[in-house]
Amino acid sequence: MARKKRWLLPKIGSWSFIFGVIIAIGSGFFQLTPGAVSALITLGIIVGFLNVSGDQAMTFLLASVSLIIISNMGGSALSGVAVIGVTLQKMLNNLIIFVIPASLIVAMRAVLTLAYKK
Repeated sequence: MARKKRWLLPKIGSWSFIFGVIIAIGSGFFQLTPGAVSALITLGIIVGFLNVSGDQAMTFLLASVSLIIISNMGGSALSGVAVIGVTLQKMLNNLIIFVIPASLIVAMRAVLTLAYKK
C-alpha cells in the first residue's frame, strides 16, 4: 500500500502542473471564470507541495520570480500589440495566478528548512 502511494503522489503533482498550464494558456482566449481561478490556485498549491523537492526549490523560485517580473513588464507591452497582444497578456496573467501559490508554498518550505537547519 505504501509503495502505491509513493507512486501516486508524483503523478498527481505532474498532472496538476499539466492541467494548470493548459487551463492558464487555454483561458487566455476567453474570460476567466471564478471557478477557473479557483482551479488554478488549487492546482498551484498542489504543485507547490508535490512537485518541487528541496534541492529544486531555489531553481523553482528563481524561475517563478523571473516569470512574474516578465509577465508584469511584458504584459503591459503586449497589450499594445494589435491582434494577439491582449490574448497573450491574459495568458501571462493566468500563468501568474497558477505560479504564485506554488511559489508561496515552496518559499515557505525553503524558509522553514533554513530555520530548522543546525
